[in-house]
Amino acid sequence: MSQAGAAGTAPVTPRTLGRLIAAQVCIHAAMTGLRMAAPLLALQRGHGAAQVGFLLALFALAQVFLALPAGRYADRHGLRRPVRLAVLAASSGSALALAWPVLPALCVAALLTGGATGVAGIALQRHVGRAAHGATQLRSVFSWLAIGPAVSNFIGPFCAGLLIDHAGAQPASLGGFRAAFALMALLPLVTWALVRAVHELPPVAAAVGGARQRSWDLLTDARFRRLLLVNWLLSSCWDVHTFVVPLLGHERGLPASVIGSILGAFAVAAAAVRVLIPLIAERLREADVVAGAMVSAALLFGAYPLLPGALAMGACSLLLGLALGSVQPMVMSLLHQITPEHRHGEALGLRAMAINASSVAMPLLLGSLGAVVGVGGLFWLLGAGVGLGSGLARRLRT
Repeated sequence: MSQAGAAGTAPVTPRTLGRLIAAQVCIHAAMTGLRMAAPLLALQRGHGAAQVGFLLALFALAQVFLALPAGRYADRHGLRRPVRLAVLAASSGSALALAWPVLPALCVAALLTGGATGVAGIALQRHVGRAAHGATQLRSVFSWLAIGPAVSNFIGPFCAGLLIDHAGAQPASLGGFRAAFALMALLPLVTWALVRAVHELPPVAAAVGGARQRSWDLLTDARFRRLLLVNWLLSSCWDVHTFVVPLLGHERGLPASVIGSILGAFAVAAAAVRVLIPLIAERLREADVVAGAMVSAALLFGAYPLLPGALAMGACSLLLGLALGSVQPMVMSLLHQITPEHRHGEALGLRAMAINASSVAMPLLLGSLGAVVGVGGLFWLLGAGVGLGSGLARRLRT
């Protein structure tokens, strides 16, 4: 297994890291903006909830099937070529929605932009992981990189919403939607302008004379299996919180603005802790942070259904955001430390495939379970699972 940082490569500089974060923000914002605008247009055109749900699922579904090929492609070709293809696909998808704003075209656009975002994300993560030197810098750079999606989750929908309401002849007219799709087609081009100025790292050759390796061979490493399982459990916590809090709030008669504020507290806390991590990266140990986050999540999920009102729920959401927001940088750091350097892309692809498959399946599973055990039961079931899984996290020490 390789150590972080390729021999002979320069450490990732703040300027380069800033470029890569901005590049990630632009292509991810194109996807999140389209993900907000396309369902609204479909609903306006009279399509039902089932068709809109299918449309939304396509954004994650493409990433499930493309993650492994994208990882292998990044291992062979580095940063620029995968990002160039991703930019082409993302811009083409939004341009297709701009030219033909009908449901079939929106579905193709969802597949293209969702898949492109996944491909670009894997290439960017692999590049940053290889450029970092040592576990401390791995924790630091992945914390900064993880802020990108939080920013783009705000920028994309916000800009698309402004254009939909104000760029057309009247609010929510077809002209407004077309203006939003035009912006989403342009944003990935900024990604390419930023990435093309980043120096490519030297390729990493696999050992000569060894048997041909398959992606699934990575699962023979017990530490990698444990890391994927822990990552899946913690990713499920995000899905449960996003899905179940609106149900719990509705059950208690809370206004939509209050429910949104509770979810917003979670997002703000998750972003804030990622800003803090680089400042204390030297004092952190990945396995301890992940295990602590799992224990904290288990306790908070256990308390959530028992909280009396919106203020207490908001405080719990804030604490949960702090716990879960700390996890991704630690997982990414561990992944780059325990997998061979020439297979980092494949490892990232396996991780992305598992997370996106969960994002597709979890809403369906949670809806079915919720009908049986109730909203509170969903919190308690996942809390118990995450608490039991904390033992696996402690065994991830490298």
